[in-house]
Amino acid sequence: MSEVLCCVEGAVARLRLNRPNAINALNQAMCVAMNAALLAWRDDPAIQAVILDHAQGRGFCAGGDIVTLARLGGGDGSEASAFFAEEYRLNHLLFTYPKPVVAMMDGVTMGGGVGIALPCRYRVATENSRFAMPETTIGFFPDVGGGWYLSRLEARVGQFLALTGARLDGAECKELGLATHYVAGAHLPALIERIIAAPGRVEEALGAAATPPPEARVAANLPAIAKLFASDSLEETLAALDGDGSDWATKEAATIRAKSPLSCKVSLRLLAEGAKRIDFAAEMVAEHALAHRVGGTHDFREGVRALLIDKDNAPKWEPATPSEVTNTMLDELFAPDVVPWTPFPETMT
Repeated sequence: MSEVLCCVEGAVARLRLNRPNAINALNQAMCVAMNAALLAWRDDPAIQAVILDHAQGRGFCAGGDIVTLARLGGGDGSEASAFFAEEYRLNHLLFTYPKPVVAMMDGVTMGGGVGIALPCRYRVATENSRFAMPETTIGFFPDVGGGWYLSRLEARVGQFLALTGARLDGAECKELGLATHYVAGAHLPALIERIIAAPGRVEEALGAAATPPPEARVAANLPAIAKLFASDSLEETLAALDGDGSDWATKEAATIRAKSPLSCKVSLRLLAEGAKRIDFAAEMVAEHALAHRVGGTHDFREGVRALLIDKDNAPKWEPATPSEVTNTMLDELFAPDVVPWTPFPETMT
């Protein structure tokens, strides 16, 4: 069974993730297949638009194949690095794609799934959408462009999402601009048919299918998030949450304290630096170097073990507390690659 279905219907090309038993988690072969198809369609004058969705299962894409990555990272890291290089080229190719790409974020859209959805010109959320960047839970960081996207969200929501791994529904995705349109899940087949029938009028098709979303729950917490997550210091953020005293702040502080302290500090620094980057390619260069090093840490292996392999949900982080994570440790992780990551030729920044 092909894990990515590539086809053309009229003037519309379709990429359909088809690995339902893993909630369409991305592996290197899937990234290679998607890149090859997108590159061919990019230069094909007969193709006017691309639709990216999933063929079956309960989620668009749950992320990268993390268990395999952790095992690959146990050697010299070259195989894991090769996966990241291919995945990040896919992210960048979608970000710079000259033709409209419509991502159907129906169901679980997390980690690597976010990485292939957010670069698309149009991003459709539904009542089934479950969006998250939960990487600090497994000792990693919000990569696949997270340093670019999350750092540009309003009211420090990006920092909140990176530290807590909070899940957003479709209405919240639309409220924050993570989705461009909100469409009822039952209406997606008709929307796809309409795009195929008139590929030059994608915007009109999306507008006709869109409906007003329910009230976004995150909206009520935006003032508190802006205030309590204002600092790029993990210790200061936790102190602000502790000092607030509300049930919500207490819960979020406890959530953060269960994550890898190293990953949390890496994530805050990534967003601080990502906010200043001038183009997406530079973000990918930085994240590739960081992924190679963080993928070899104790916390990444331990997080995957505790959450995904043994499933005892009791990771033993090293260092165990934020104060033990030093700037020297971070500097070593953020050092540039000896051979920097590069995008495909003929792609814009």
